[in-house]
Amino acid sequence: MITMNKFIKSAIISLTSLLVFSMSPVEAHKQKAALDENQWSYAIDPYGSKATIRGKLITDEGVWINFTRVPRIDAKRNTWIEVIYSPTSTSIAEKNKVILTYKCDTPLLIKLSQEHYGKNGDQSYAHYQIKLPASKNWTTKEVNFNSFARPDWTPASSKDYGIVLNKVNALYFTPSMLDEEGGAATLQLNSIKLLP
Repeated sequence: MITMNKFIKSAIISLTSLLVFSMSPVEAHKQKAALDENQWSYAIDPYGSKATIRGKLITDEGVWINFTRVPRIDAKRNTWIEVIYSPTSTSIAEKNKVILTYKCDTPLLIKLSQEHYGKNGDQSYAHYQIKLPASKNWTTKEVNFNSFARPDWTPASSKDYGIVLNKVNALYFTPSMLDEEGGAATLQLNSIKLLP
């Protein structure tokens, strides 16, 4: 009886190990992605930029989107592309860093959408941001909000309020491209965590 129980236990352990180690990295990411589709959206300018998704923004592996951004139209009309993560305002206000797993054909900008600099503020859109390296493979990065900075092109007329987290309503994820050139890139986001 004891020998039979040992045999069954050994067989179960072997079978479990086989299932775990035979799982491909893609399958692991499919299981890992648990993004709330109600918190995710995307936006593009009205000047000709395009966004292509696979039926819906959130796939089995998380966010998948391909952007084609047209060059800046003129001095007053710039183009834009962005994936928008909008958790509850309190969940941003109480956090100090973000951990993100992503793939992106170009460097990836993360922007803190703060009302002081947006459409209800000075309309400069010079939000605090950070640039992460391009990656063709799944890459996980942890960044502190205090390492974010305003972009070099911030107009002198835009008053700097610093990062005021209770005034941040979303995080924007943008493939980095030169305004004058535009370009194309696929962006994937598999997981995100906001931490104290």
